[in-house]
Amino acid sequence: MAIKITDECINCGACEPECPNNAIYEGGVEWALSDGTTVKGSYVMMDGSEMDADQRNAPIAVDTYYIVPNKCTECQGFHEEPQCAAVCPVDCCVPDEMYQETVDELMAKKAKLHV
Repeated sequence: MAIKITDECINCGACEPECPNNAIYEGGVEWALSDGTTVKGSYVMMDGSEMDADQRNAPIAVDTYYIVPNKCTECQGFHEEPQCAAVCPVDCCVPDEMYQETVDELMAKKAKLHV
């Protein structure tokens, strides 16, 4: 499952540079699938919808850092554990129960993001 950042976030920014998928953004910042990935052109999202990889999208959160679920692989294929959770000083990077994914699904997502 993807990781989410809870409201307890203190906006320290420790998590953002640790993400190998560039899935973490500062609150209020627009995101794109192509940010920090090799994705180009049309990309099929987890819900089956399609999006252009370079399309700028509205922030998921305004006041705290946030994680884009379609880019989060829980660091599978990169690290032993999610790096955002490992470095978070207030333990606000937790599993997102809305996005239940197996290790195989997370690895497939990693392969799509980093061709």
